[in-house]
Amino acid sequence: MKVTVENKKGLNKDIKVFIDKNTMDSYMDKKYEEIKSTVNLKGFRPGKVPREVLKRQFGKAVFSEVLDKVLKDTSAKALEENKIKPAGQPKLDLKTYGEDKELEYVLSVTELPKVDTKGISEVKFDQYTVKIDAAETDKRIEEIAKNQPNFKEAPAETKAGEGDLVILDYSATVDDKPFKGSEGKNTQLTLGKDLFLKGFDKQLIGVKKNDTKIVEATLPENFPEKQLVNKKSKFSCKIISVKKPEKVKIDDNFAKNLGAKDLEDLKKLISNQINDEYKNSLDRLAKNQILKELEKFKIQEIPENLIEEEIKILSQGMSEEDSKKSRKNFEEVAKKRIKTGLILNEFGEQNQIKVTEQELQGEIQKQLRMMPGQEKMVMDFYQKNPSAVASLRGTVYEEKIINLIKDKAKPNKKEISKNEAEKILKDSQKQQLDQELKDQSKPKTKVEAKKSAENKNKPKTTKTKSAVIKSKKVSKK
Repeated sequence: MKVTVENKKGLNKDIKVFIDKNTMDSYMDKKYEEIKSTVNLKGFRPGKVPREVLKRQFGKAVFSEVLDKVLKDTSAKALEENKIKPAGQPKLDLKTYGEDKELEYVLSVTELPKVDTKGISEVKFDQYTVKIDAAETDKRIEEIAKNQPNFKEAPAETKAGEGDLVILDYSATVDDKPFKGSEGKNTQLTLGKDLFLKGFDKQLIGVKKNDTKIVEATLPENFPEKQLVNKKSKFSCKIISVKKPEKVKIDDNFAKNLGAKDLEDLKKLISNQINDEYKNSLDRLAKNQILKELEKFKIQEIPENLIEEEIKILSQGMSEEDSKKSRKNFEEVAKKRIKTGLILNEFGEQNQIKVTEQELQGEIQKQLRMMPGQEKMVMDFYQKNPSAVASLRGTVYEEKIINLIKDKAKPNKKEISKNEAEKILKDSQKQQLDQELKDQSKPKTKVEAKKSAENKNKPKTTKTKSAVIKSKKVSKK
């Protein structure tokens, strides 16, 4: 194989590849030998069909397969040997080809620019440690205790009030007829929470142990027996007991019930939990600082095809007229995104960062925990959408790169109080809001204004600012 690289100064390169006839013949021989043992033709024993016969029958198909294989093997090798990383999909122009001929083609490729990552070690960012004082930890534990009340049996003459626990048996009817699921034994209701049926709790206020109370309620929209939905029902309730909430004693037993070894261990766990809550938010600020610093790095030339691809993404759904009006702004955003992506990707490759299957599954499990009750839907989504899994892999990959940058860069370490952390986060949110308002004050195209109105009340998702640039397969022109 003979390879010649032209246009060495710019990012656009033409790679001329020449494969001599003998090499092509060896590929053809190997393929014919491969199919020889599998072809059954009338009048010939298996494996004994002459090549001339095979050539007449399958010549075009064999050559097509061989050509594809040679192009794939040699183009990848030509790029690798010349240390060229394509930015996008290379184009291939066949010059000379055919059976019993040499192969000559030109690979037109836009190369990814050289990226200098030495400056990453000089990147500065704020790294916060939040000091949680004992009073804050005690306050959080007291809140937990309030949400886990103990109930103590009240004297028989005690009337139930809001916040009390009422235990009852009931039988219900609609139009004086019982229905499926119309009976309940030892049903527990904390009055005031209204968790059973709307308005049910209020009618039990004032009942005592051994009372029988008739409660009227409307069966809800999600009632299993569809013919009874929105029907008025009567519940005959026999009060078994009334229990009063009792302040939870915060001691070692309380801590053990929450999974800690003792109260001291619980305090440590809660303190770490509070710290982590602030750490995650402050870490996001640090990441944004790092990405902003990377935007200042210089890259001599950014491939035009990548800019065009990014602009297409940014202008998705816009009319051609509106897209043209916003092009200058889109170009700036596109260049920043691509530059950041190139730097992160180069740094990741230099440090051989990989995402393991275990890490990917761990991230999927994290997504499942964030959507309780919808685990199956989320899992089905990832199983049916390989692109979503690839996007998730990219997120994990980027996080690993950012974490490595934090290790190698220059953090400005600060220990701050919880109040200081809240102020920093509040100020950051205000800055973000001010920027959004500033952006909104700019003249908008009709499409942008419409999108803004549509998205105003939608939950926001965080998009990574950087794109991971990947080499693509060669296509024939």
